[in-house]
Amino acid sequence: MAATLGVADYAVCAATLLISSGIGVYYRLTGGRQKTTEEYFVANRAMSVAPVAVGLMASYLSAISLLGVSSENYVYGTQYAVVNISYGLATPFAAYLYLPVFFRLGATSAFQYLQLRFGKVTRVIASAAFLVQLLLYTGVVLYAPSLALEATTGFSKTWSIIVIGLVCIFYSALGGIKAVLVTDIFQSVLMFLGILTVIVTATLQVGSIGRIWEIAEEGSRIQFDSISIDPTVRHTWWSLTIGGFFTYLSLYGVNQVQVQRMLTIKDLKSAQAALWWSWPIASVMSLVTCFSGLAIYSRYKDCDPVAAGRIQQNDQLMPLYVMDTLSRYPGFPGLFVAGIFSAGLSTISATLNSVAAVVLEDFIRPACRARGKTISPSGSILVSKVLVILVGGVCLAVAFLAQHLGGVLQAALTIFGVVGGPTLGLFTLGMFCKHVEEKGAVVGFLLSLMFSLWVGFGQPKPGIPTLDVSTSGCNDTALNGTWTSSIVSPVHDDGSSYFYLYRISYMWYCPLGFLMCLLIGLLASRILRWAHYSRDPEDLDPDLFVPAIASRMRKDQMQLDGDNKRET
Repeated sequence: MAATLGVADYAVCAATLLISSGIGVYYRLTGGRQKTTEEYFVANRAMSVAPVAVGLMASYLSAISLLGVSSENYVYGTQYAVVNISYGLATPFAAYLYLPVFFRLGATSAFQYLQLRFGKVTRVIASAAFLVQLLLYTGVVLYAPSLALEATTGFSKTWSIIVIGLVCIFYSALGGIKAVLVTDIFQSVLMFLGILTVIVTATLQVGSIGRIWEIAEEGSRIQFDSISIDPTVRHTWWSLTIGGFFTYLSLYGVNQVQVQRMLTIKDLKSAQAALWWSWPIASVMSLVTCFSGLAIYSRYKDCDPVAAGRIQQNDQLMPLYVMDTLSRYPGFPGLFVAGIFSAGLSTISATLNSVAAVVLEDFIRPACRARGKTISPSGSILVSKVLVILVGGVCLAVAFLAQHLGGVLQAALTIFGVVGGPTLGLFTLGMFCKHVEEKGAVVGFLLSLMFSLWVGFGQPKPGIPTLDVSTSGCNDTALNGTWTSSIVSPVHDDGSSYFYLYRISYMWYCPLGFLMCLLIGLLASRILRWAHYSRDPEDLDPDLFVPAIASRMRKDQMQLDGDNKRET
């Protein structure tokens, strides 16, 4: 590739990494100096609303969003933007049903709830599933920035993964959750500037934002009319709204990464405010990223870079665009690459901290207690830092496998869906259903998880229908000396020859897993009670249920106590 990063660009990237690392050092040397895991993992529950709201957005919209969402709109059209509706629909459910339960519990690990509600076995199984989910997802997130580097500099994926991973491990291990949340603000600004740079340059080149929209319409990229109820259609209003609702709820309602961030705030009302603020912030960032895909299309409508052989994957479109349009302005390409770095760092750092918290609280501490031993506060901190380093190393290894999962956006949402759906179902069984006991809950979770993994990762799967791309405006250099037609025919495989479940849209994985866990868990509990293998849980704490049920339980208990007093 002719254009590469210059000295000024590398300086900007290096400054980004140094600032992120510096924040980690600062929070290691200030405050309570991390004498307790309470400070290391939940910041002594003293964080304010603003950084947590930004952090909730940053950990969800990562480098995957910058690269994946922009290429999604370029290649497949704008239908995906409908998913933003689901964010608003799911926010009140997460804020007023699930979050109050975790706040009453006050634990570092969200999975401690499962032990209190069901038992130790449920906690361990769900924690293990979470670890697999986060390690796979973090591998994809770590892989995404390496695509940007390879497309812009020719720098190998291997070294870019290693550099990004090591910097993230360093400041996450050193600074704890405070460093993670504060760097999120800095990194989110860079993310937004990177996207804004793409849109502004495209606007200047074609004349106006309206013209970008017109070009997209001419190329059939503006699509909001897919209302099919067929679950095998990849993106429709139904799959994006319903599937997006359950995916978002699984992340913001019961996922350790997001719950842990909200627990860094001192009170429930403030945490709910942070969650409400994160919704418009995330939606604005998502919609702007969607539009950036159309901006990129306005430049490459007559010479698709993948068809022309300039890049290997559509996820490299945005960094290629930046190099083609801004390489003559020293520092600007570096600013964009820094934004990609930052998007990856913000998500990976949150994951490392949360996974370390789960391993410590759900596996190491219980194992020590079983042997009659305890870990001192200083020892807990040391173990936590070592865990962050070890988890980071595993994530680096997974990142090298991520290139085999397909496009980064679909790969990430598939990972979220196949594990997040059953996990959401398990917590829902605990918080909403008083008559479900551990055996039924575990059966429902395991069967739904196996089903989701089978459907999500089973092969072979049909190709994804794409839109027309053109190479009529390419020159011989762009085509690498090979002949190609001016219009590249889109993929139109209807998938009828494939196994039906493998054709289902990835957006349905999460709701399917949720419903299976819920229904099987309820049915298994009823059958086990009927067969006298179990009985209804007794003396349940009202705090383990959503507010409405908890209030009813307390009212019933007060009435029962009153009746007993009158009888005596």
